[in-house]
Amino acid sequence: MTDPRIIDVALDERTIIWRNADIEQERRIAIFDLLEGNHFEPARDYPGGYAGPYKLTLRVEEGRLALDIAAESGELLETIVLGLTRFRRPIRDYFAICDSYFQAIRQATPQQIETIDMARRGVHNQAAELLVDRLDGKVAVDFDTARRLFTLICVLHIKG
Repeated sequence: MTDPRIIDVALDERTIIWRNADIEQERRIAIFDLLEGNHFEPARDYPGGYAGPYKLTLRVEEGRLALDIAAESGELLETIVLGLTRFRRPIRDYFAICDSYFQAIRQATPQQIETIDMARRGVHNQAAELLVDRLDGKVAVDFDTARRLFTLICVLHIKG
């Protein structure tokens, strides 16, 4: 029986240098939404035919994203490592648009907030598509799962 989904996700706290209340809220929402509904199906065959559910830990190690995939029992199944070079610009763009959005929700008109939010979603969607492409052949994820994972990848890159 297969259960291709994430049931637990953690961020390596040693990787996170700094975060504010807005980013902490984004992290909580991304994790909650991810656990509520996701598709996460590693391509590799695991011992005993294990096919989910999975626990996932995200971390940055030597400038690369590491995804530790574990069984429900906590047994590490594999670590997938992705280069982050292609994500640098989307991460930078996402931070910039999020800063504008968080400032706007405190002082801008509803129309201005909507415009910034549309731009933020566009950057987020493009980054999710990039993540789906980079995981191709390693892990099958749906678009919404990729969007939420990208949010968490951004959290790992926050500098104080």
